[in-house]
Amino acid sequence: MDEPSYLDFDKTKYAWKPDVDYREHPELYLAGKGEQGVLICEPYKGELVPLWRFKTPDIARESSQAIYKRFLAYLREGDFVGADMARKFLQMGFTRSRWYTNYKGGRKYDAIDKHQLERDTGDPANAESSRIFFDAWKKAEARPAHAKMKAEWKEKYG
Repeated sequence: MDEPSYLDFDKTKYAWKPDVDYREHPELYLAGKGEQGVLICEPYKGELVPLWRFKTPDIARESSQAIYKRFLAYLREGDFVGADMARKFLQMGFTRSRWYTNYKGGRKYDAIDKHQLERDTGDPANAESSRIFFDAWKKAEARPAHAKMKAEWKEKYG
């Protein structure tokens, strides 16, 4: 039986730390790591989690628009880490709503014996939520200001 990779996760070796203020220490942020750190990286997590919802397409539309507005505000403020975190929340809105499209309750593995559950048992309405977040995510990634800030950040911090 294939087990989920998170079962043997060693959080002491994980680069993201919940006790770091990434606004004060942007040099500790890891750019280009998919969705990693999105639920750890403060203060951005606290600013973006309340905006992040995808249960229905209407909720997903409102949520993705609010997160995209924060993304633009972070860009205006010259805050690459904030902008990149908002981008990650848009990406995560896409991936998580896909989970709920693919798997009933969003669970890929059984809670008791950890076997993989049957795919395509989720709510098809979440496919629309997924598309909404995907469009907002790609719109954010296409912003030249974000690409420029990311290149500058990588040049400065690696």
